Amino acid sequence: MLKGLGQLGDMAKMMKQAQEMQAKVTSLQEELETMTVTGESGAGLVKATATAKGELKGLDIDPSIFNGDDKEVVEDLILAAIKDAQAKASEKSQSEMKALTDSFGLPSDFKMPF
Repeated sequence: MLKGLGQLGDMAKMMKQAQEMQAKVTSLQEELETMTVTGESGAGLVKATATAKGELKGLDIDPSIFNGDDKEVVEDLILAAIKDAQAKASEKSQSEMKALTDSFGLPSDFKMPF
């Protein structure tokens, strides 16, 4: 299409690739809002579900842990499950972004400007 333009053709190709990458990043950001991960604590007694962007979506608590004397333990289990879900969300987001940068042949530590 722009064969006889030398460096201008290369620039046009790079701009097109940048636009494609931006579109894919935008699409990935939308997908991360629907992907979910589940964090657990207390051997699964407390489970927190979050999107891959880290937004908490649900909390499942086994009723067997409710005992008036164990209030602090229950609070700790809830916090641990939420933190686990957030860590998994971050890992999922990073792995999806790495897959995207790899598909463009970019270094794994490449930071997206958009």
